[in-house]
Amino acid sequence: MKKLLILLAVFTLSSCAELQQIANQYPAIGTANNINIASGLKEALNNGITNQVTKLTATDGFYTNAAVKILLPEELRKVDSGLRSIGLSALADEGLKVLNRAAEDAVKEATPIFVSAVKNMSFNDAKSILLGNNTAATSYLQTSTSTALYGKFNPVIKNSFSKVGADKVWTNIITKYNSIPLVNKVNPDLTDYVTNQAMNGVFKMIAVEEQNIRTNISARTTPLLQSVFAIQDKK
Repeated sequence: MKKLLILLAVFTLSSCAELQQIANQYPAIGTANNINIASGLKEALNNGITNQVTKLTATDGFYTNAAVKILLPEELRKVDSGLRSIGLSALADEGLKVLNRAAEDAVKEATPIFVSAVKNMSFNDAKSILLGNNTAATSYLQTSTSTALYGKFNPVIKNSFSKVGADKVWTNIITKYNSIPLVNKVNPDLTDYVTNQAMNGVFKMIAVEEQNIRTNISARTTPLLQSVFAIQDKK
């Protein structure tokens, strides 16, 4: 555990005096190795981000993945059941699909935000990640990127609604539902809802990747990752 704390400190330490003090106390731990550890952590995070974001941007990346599939908000579940009750099941199914299509399109914008967050990790960030649980890196990314991610996702989701035809589908759905006698009319903010659900999906999948690389030795596909996470295994 003491060695881990020392390794983490060197991750972002800029003071030569502090580096020398650490080297004197733990002569077996060299500065070059510490640099490799920092690089390995960033490689692991960047690989996880890239792999999972790519999966989510594919067709059905959200729609057929039970872990992240966007379901209807509670307000619209009555819309779904109402449409099905009057023989419009196909329209209800299409409404759900296009919400997921919009998310798949928008998630392409996530990668630069996450990469920037990895580059800007501080000493405390690194310490929390390496000494934390199997989703500590995901928690760091969620804390440090959510505001920027929402700001990026929201207009993209809005554009994606138009791009994949979700705006027309949902205008049709809401119009038909609101025309059903005696129902309480609805007017949901689907852009905000899908934005938040898309973000949740990204973080869920990154957590899966992080847990895999922390616990599955075969997922450590480079010598650098193998050496870094061998140290983590001993904590």
